[in-house]
Amino acid sequence: MSTHLKMTIMGFDDPDFMKKAVLPPFIAHVNPETYKQSVQIFFSEMQAQGTSANDNKHSHTEPRKLNIELLLDRTGALGEQFYSPVGVFPDIEHFKNLALNYEGNIHKPRYLILLWGTLIFNCQLEKLDVEYKLFSPEGVPMRAVLKTTFREYLEAELRTLKEKKSSPDLTHVRTVKDGDTLPAMAYDIYGDPGYYLEVARVNEIVDFRNLEPGREIVFPPIDKME
Repeated sequence: MSTHLKMTIMGFDDPDFMKKAVLPPFIAHVNPETYKQSVQIFFSEMQAQGTSANDNKHSHTEPRKLNIELLLDRTGALGEQFYSPVGVFPDIEHFKNLALNYEGNIHKPRYLILLWGTLIFNCQLEKLDVEYKLFSPEGVPMRAVLKTTFREYLEAELRTLKEKKSSPDLTHVRTVKDGDTLPAMAYDIYGDPGYYLEVARVNEIVDFRNLEPGREIVFPPIDKME
């Protein structure tokens, strides 16, 4: 469990989160009052054979997103953060260098771990808006709010396991259950019910309209049927 008292963002140069970035972590000046987590599920609305309505088939689930506003302050009023005549510019550049800017070693922005109390979030920065709030007589911004969106990062193999997606490039074996139809099963595997005739041919199914529950059906890769 994380015990970070201040929200901390650590940078990594590898997707396994083993190689720490040379840059130091970014530590929030003030912990946010709230943060928002969101997730979106996508469906493909394909009309099932023999029906008049669209059947909402799960397409994929997007990685979670975390929206946080981080206050930066160099007025000296907060006590914990010292006054700086150059304002919050160095803090903003630190954040950008760690989370936003292109990292040549990995050819993309860095991988990040966001830590705060019990929150541990592996992610990459998706969006950054900077709102300047307070200025010195010389026009130097002394206070700013980083409005951020972080996108959860999952290693490819783990993401595949979480989504439990079928691949049309692999052979699948399915056991027929009551109510199953060959077009619907073909759609679940290939995303296209039109392959059911080829599946019937491969499995020597004569009456594909009356599948026997308990029967195992092989769904070969698409390239094996073409």
